[in-house]
Amino acid sequence: MISSIAAVLAPVFGRMSVTADAAAGPVADGTILVANHTSLADPVVVVAALRRLGVEPVVMAAAGLWRVPVLGGALAREGHIPVRRGTARAAEALDAAAEALAAGRCVLIYGEGGIPARRDSGERAPLPFRSGPARLARTTGAPVRPVGQAGARRISSGTATKQIAGAVTAPVRRPRLHVHVGAPVFLPEHVAEATAVAHGAVTAAWRTAVTGLAA
Repeated sequence: MISSIAAVLAPVFGRMSVTADAAAGPVADGTILVANHTSLADPVVVVAALRRLGVEPVVMAAAGLWRVPVLGGALAREGHIPVRRGTARAAEALDAAAEALAAGRCVLIYGEGGIPARRDSGERAPLPFRSGPARLARTTGAPVRPVGQAGARRISSGTATKQIAGAVTAPVRRPRLHVHVGAPVFLPEHVAEATAVAHGAVTAAWRTAVTGLAA
């Protein structure tokens, strides 16, 4: 349901294009998908793009979304994973993600763990990553495929008022959106090194996505 809704919404809010590393082939079952996070709108864009590639991932997202009427119930029914940052239960999210990977599901995780505080709608390289993707990869041995998205800040960014205005006018403006899925990466064992490798791979995918905006 979440993927199908995203697939309907994304084209309404912008002109989306999707590419993937040609030599890498389809996204394999049990893959960790690590994406850059720039806007409240980009999860819809990324999930819609992945659906075009035949992937309906388990999404790791802020636990507050599970309190939203209708949406929270859909997230729970489909096995998406609430992340309770800053609490004693934060580690439960990685445990649940490992179980999903073991069952053959792909898991989408945002390496930065949040969106940037800046108010402009421009593109900038991903912020430093948290250790979650590296720890999940070390625990499971699963491959990582970097996902770079660009253009979502043109839908929604800045102050709350500006975000609402952006979302309301986006169907008229129809900004360009591009998502690129890079080749699989097997992260090194050491968490700090693995985090740097994951960040570099997602940054490269993001650069390809930025280029795609002008294609």
